[in-house]
Amino acid sequence: MASEHESAMAVTGTDAAAAAAIASPGPSSGLAAALALVVAVALLPFAIPVNIATEIVIFGLFAMSTNLLIGTAGLYSFGQAAFFGVGGYAAGYLAARGLAPLPVMLLAAALAAGLLALVIGAFSIRRTGIYFMMLTFAFNQLVYYIAYSWHSVTGGEDGLAGIKRLPLDLPFLGTLSFDNHLAFYALSATIFLAGMVVLRRVVDSPLGMVLTAARLNPRRTASLGYPVHRAQLIAFVMAGAIAGIAGALFGMLYRIMPIDSVHWVASAYVVFMVLIGGTRSMLGPVIGAAIFIWLQGLFSLFWARWPLLLGLFVIVVMLFLPGGVLDLAAKACQWARRLRRRP
Repeated sequence: MASEHESAMAVTGTDAAAAAAIASPGPSSGLAAALALVVAVALLPFAIPVNIATEIVIFGLFAMSTNLLIGTAGLYSFGQAAFFGVGGYAAGYLAARGLAPLPVMLLAAALAAGLLALVIGAFSIRRTGIYFMMLTFAFNQLVYYIAYSWHSVTGGEDGLAGIKRLPLDLPFLGTLSFDNHLAFYALSATIFLAGMVVLRRVVDSPLGMVLTAARLNPRRTASLGYPVHRAQLIAFVMAGAIAGIAGALFGMLYRIMPIDSVHWVASAYVVFMVLIGGTRSMLGPVIGAAIFIWLQGLFSLFWARWPLLLGLFVIVVMLFLPGGVLDLAAKACQWARRLRRRP
């Protein structure tokens, strides 16, 4: 059988551009870009309120996990809030009752959300397009109503309150407390950066290449012998597990897991974040999350019906910036280079 690169090149046949995209998932961001990102994340809580900065990195992690499905696999899921919420409830339940240390709590969030994603994905992955979207939407609402009704565990419509920011015991370093907002931001930012590294490695891996090939031509990818549905299910579970970790951090941030975090509207919001920023890179969803959170706060200051303004903004982006804000920035850089080359 041909190598991974050769097989991926064959997937699109006459479409040379698409084949090249599969064979080469994209150039590395480089050491300079990585350092710039780390510096930007480190300086963010000093430029804006620390709670808002923490929310940006948490939803940036959530949006990146969703982009693994949208940007890489081509699966538009409207059920990611179910995993975000279940991870938050699982971790929050343990934290509120002091049943487990911080690492176990985060692991429980990932496992609970990942197992739920495995069940939902097993039913949804074999459908495509609008049918996949509707299935994930329906499962999301099913999880929402379970959370709404299971008052003893989730707190029902009042949410799960009393979530503690558990300390972290490290050998030779002692106990790290995260009651301070800046310390908790450092924890969230560290997990965010680790999540970006993991997701980038997945996209650049053979699994990511198969997902990209399946997005462009699923039938031909399957005909080459690649297990398309299995690869998509693995991506779905990974996205769900990472969303669960983001949900756990969100619950710790505000010390409550609200019922709204499981609603399908939250799933739509994270899809909007991905589309606003752009799907071509894992940086796009992060930028989209920052813009979405900033606009959400800005519009809510002027009008109680701020979702209408936010919806209009998303419509404008979809019509005039189909590649997202990151794509616009890339085009602006290209135009600037062309202008410099002119005599």
